Amino acid sequence: MVRIGIVGLGFMGRIHYLAAQRLTGAKVMAVCSRDPVKLSGDWRATRGNFGPEPGLVDLTGVKKYSTVADLLADPEIDLIDICTVTDQHASLAVQALHAGKHVLVEKAMSLSADEADAMLAAARRASRLLMVAHVLPFFPEFKFAAQTIREGRYGSLRAAHFKRVIARPDWSADIADAAKTGGPAVDLHIHDTHFIGLVCGVPKAVFSVGTVEGGAVTYLTTSYLYGPGGPAISCSSGAVCMSGRPFVHGFEIYLENATLLYDSGGTRLSLLTTDGKSEHPQLSGGSDPLAAFADEIEAAVRGVAVGQEPDLLSGQLARDALVLCHRECESVMTGKIVAVG
Repeated sequence: MVRIGIVGLGFMGRIHYLAAQRLTGAKVMAVCSRDPVKLSGDWRATRGNFGPEPGLVDLTGVKKYSTVADLLADPEIDLIDICTVTDQHASLAVQALHAGKHVLVEKAMSLSADEADAMLAAARRASRLLMVAHVLPFFPEFKFAAQTIREGRYGSLRAAHFKRVIARPDWSADIADAAKTGGPAVDLHIHDTHFIGLVCGVPKAVFSVGTVEGGAVTYLTTSYLYGPGGPAISCSSGAVCMSGRPFVHGFEIYLENATLLYDSGGTRLSLLTTDGKSEHPQLSGGSDPLAAFADEIEAAVRGVAVGQEPDLLSGQLARDALVLCHRECESVMTGKIVAVG
């Protein structure tokens, strides 16, 4: 039994807690928050942009800590699940690793590459797992796409365009604060750079155009430059829409012998093949908003159980995704092609 302690009971902490109730071989044994109201089980203020409505939660039998130090001192906790705002991730992860705990930390893993490197180094020194909760590859449509590309079912990847659009994040003061999250070009767009890194690899350079508000990039369109013979990959992502715009993400993926189409705003995943046929692949999970998070945390639990980092939760992959976001922001600001390095 892998015993989990969740740090941070905001929107994402609530989602992780609810998803973890579905786990096999693991249990949330403790939660940690500075807010006594949340520790009492009143989570009505933890609203986000998807998922079930927040309400009251029965925390009977769950240990409640008001400080991270007390949680880390608990010998009955194996895995620390960090769901705080991004600017706290690096410090909390390093503390947890030094305390001998395995770590699952929400995306983005940190605000800077230097912080990410320090987290990876701490994991190596402690001989513990540092896993980053990038949930997108666990969404049914993206899971199917990743498996199809990585297994070469329909030949090599030739081109793709990804998109991710939300309204301005007015549901949380922390999420709306670019100093705490990196702004939409990190907090939101890192889903895309992580997935692109997973299925395409890290590009040699990027060229991005976008909008800037208060010093933070709020919307961008990027071309990922892989050099001659590389795939033609692009992405548009941001949070500049008015509040009436629902969250939408999707892709058009062009393989040698097939095309994958998906738009969460209304287009089911479609597979187009060379014989002119179109089909909708059977997917597990459906529209259940917690299914992907349950699968993600289950992967982390299996990693702890066997002592091996799951590739979809790789700290290095998450670090590469963060660097891509920063290079794209640099390109927006300078108007130039920027080498990834």
